[in-house]
Amino acid sequence: MHEVYQEGEWRSDRTGTGVSSLFGKHVVYDLADGFPLLTTKKIHWKSVVHELLWFLSGRTNIKYLQDNGVHIWDAWADKYGELGPVYGYQWRTWNFHTGYKGNPDDYCDQIQSLIDRIKKDPFSRRHIVTAWNPSDIWDMALPPCHCFWQIYVHQNGEIDLQLYQRSADIFLGVPFNIASYSLLLMMIAQVTGYKAGRFIHTMGDVHLYRNHVDAYFIQKDLTILPPPIVTLNPEIKSIFDFKFEDITLENYNSWPAIKAPVAV
Repeated sequence: MHEVYQEGEWRSDRTGTGVSSLFGKHVVYDLADGFPLLTTKKIHWKSVVHELLWFLSGRTNIKYLQDNGVHIWDAWADKYGELGPVYGYQWRTWNFHTGYKGNPDDYCDQIQSLIDRIKKDPFSRRHIVTAWNPSDIWDMALPPCHCFWQIYVHQNGEIDLQLYQRSADIFLGVPFNIASYSLLLMMIAQVTGYKAGRFIHTMGDVHLYRNHVDAYFIQKDLTILPPPIVTLNPEIKSIFDFKFEDITLENYNSWPAIKAPVAV
């Protein structure tokens, strides 16, 4: 965030807010060093977990999130709570030919296919899930920011996950993305019989919104605290069976939450 503020170029953006922006950043988080949940401000863990479970369920309506006290998607939903064919839809019901609301016979469950491929052919270079479906982009409330990810299986029994994120809101969004995909890596590792290794975060447009600068100045000098521990219920064997209570966060010590407006 400091680098984006100091070295980025100030430019206009879709929301009209204005951003300082850099292009092409790469960060690696080794889960052996602890779970990478930000400590220089408090992250709403319940939102991280429920959003990921919502993605994995294939839902596109925010009712599940709201029922669980999560409101991060409220600003983009229509009056019925629908978002169109966003992440979960693409992950679980990608449509090969006919696009959103097309022929169900053309649907592909990318998550189930990924799990099956890891088990059958671990060293394949095709362990990929994409949310960027060009035929559906205009039906989405918001095109996917974190749009493409890949699993790599090591011979030592560890797996890594690399994400490509086209648009990275460094203050509000990115801390959630880091935690969410690190947790997803742990879940995939457990159900395929491997150990979670590294989350590799590759970002395209990394930006700090102009109306987040005051929050940045609050956060930038705070001391980083030791990372927390996240554990999964070892009895869960299918990635679709995880519930909130199967995911435990321990020893999460952080500075207080720092509020900032969402740019819509």
